[in-house]
Amino acid sequence: MQHNQNLKERFRSEIPGFAEKARAFAAGEIDRKAYKGISGGFGSYAQRGETGNMLRLRLPGGRVTKQQLAFLAKSVDEHNVQRMKITTCQTIQLHDLTADSVADMMEKAIDCDIITRGGGGDHPRNVMVNPLSGLEKGEYFDVRPVAEAVGRHLVERIWTLKMPRKLKVAFSNGVSDEVHATFRDLGFVARKDGAFDVYCAGGLGPNPKLGLLVAQALPVQDAACAVEAMIDVFCTHGNYENRAKARTRYLRETLGDEGLRTAFAEALKKAAGRDDVQLEIADWQPEPGKEELTLPMPRVTEQKQHGLYAVKYHPAGGLLTPDAVHRLNQVIGNSAQAELRLDPCGAVYVVNLTAGEVPEALEATKDSAQTVFESSTACIGASTCQQGVRDSQALLTECVKAVREAGLAANALPKVAISGCPSSCGTHQASAMGFVGGVKMIDKVAHPAFTLFLGGCDALGKETLGTPVCAMLQAEVPAFLVELGRAVEQSGKGFDEWMKTNEETLRTIAQKYAK
Repeated sequence: MQHNQNLKERFRSEIPGFAEKARAFAAGEIDRKAYKGISGGFGSYAQRGETGNMLRLRLPGGRVTKQQLAFLAKSVDEHNVQRMKITTCQTIQLHDLTADSVADMMEKAIDCDIITRGGGGDHPRNVMVNPLSGLEKGEYFDVRPVAEAVGRHLVERIWTLKMPRKLKVAFSNGVSDEVHATFRDLGFVARKDGAFDVYCAGGLGPNPKLGLLVAQALPVQDAACAVEAMIDVFCTHGNYENRAKARTRYLRETLGDEGLRTAFAEALKKAAGRDDVQLEIADWQPEPGKEELTLPMPRVTEQKQHGLYAVKYHPAGGLLTPDAVHRLNQVIGNSAQAELRLDPCGAVYVVNLTAGEVPEALEATKDSAQTVFESSTACIGASTCQQGVRDSQALLTECVKAVREAGLAANALPKVAISGCPSSCGTHQASAMGFVGGVKMIDKVAHPAFTLFLGGCDALGKETLGTPVCAMLQAEVPAFLVELGRAVEQSGKGFDEWMKTNEETLRTIAQKYAK
């Protein structure tokens, strides 16, 4: 995705001013709240305590090209970056950075077409796309070129917009929806007829909402008009006074569903009359391979392009180590057309591999999660995030350790989603089983705890929000999962099959740990 050169130079010209503020904050001359209001718009935040800074790389659709991965690998060495996180918005966050490192990486990223501007604050965020869009068998059409064009359009609008809060936009290829297009601020779902159904005003967190269908059979070339319509409605009717109610999902309360549909339709009609919302859609397809693999193979997916494959790599907790980045960079560097696609659940796909390149990719990623449960997701957690309540990454590590020690069958537990606070950055509300951080009072003393959620589903056409069951101490969660896994294992079934007739059994087990 190529950004406008004038835009890149404008952003570059702002970085020295940001760097000055970042150094002032590090010196204690700017308080944390004031600095957050400055740094967020540049895609950076101070971490909790004295642990440095985070920088969020804006990677539309989660696509990481060969040039961009090489930049990341070089930056890891130059700035001694030890910790990176794949986010639910398909970006990569670099953690524990000095103020000077943040500014230096911001500027150098521009040269490989990475813009961090708008990665935080009240701005349009990274545009999301199914990670295998354009490569997935059975998809209605490749939505990635449209999404990338919308991403360019939104970045160009960052300097002129004043929205109540952030805006998250996602595109689904019509057969899968890892990016939650049907419950984002604005979502586009591909149709068999080559058009989009459009959803808006959805979102996880406090007062979660599934998206509202506001347009059907929208022509692809009108996607930017729909974006402008959403911005228009949000800016006109959004809450600028109360940040807790400033997300688009609260428009459902302000306008009502029918009122929101009407407002969106009117704004869409108005946007269609503008001449500054045309998208320049560029397409690219990989060259087919000549050889084929014998499938199935663990972690290998056959692409729709003949003779090409994707290898999935899920690092623990979605955390990338420097070594992992270098291994991936070597694999990509040895391939003519391979690149990375980030999955919102914390995984990476190495795509466009020929049959002969797959073995090297598998070897380089052999530390990947080995079971469905080990591919569970967690946000960065309270040890790093200023807003966090509990350390979700620590809980996931504890749970994986306990389950491995128990020697449970690979299919005894599902993938779980863990959020450190009610903001649902770990998407606990959209998962079959989720946990959200909080406290549990025992003898008037607050103890670290997590509330169990059940019943969420993010499958396209089956979207459901999970509901809370009970709170249990953080220290008890691993034991709960082990006991649950043993019950499933003894049935001789996998978790999904077992759950169809045993939800009450699960709830009974959970209640033992809530007491």
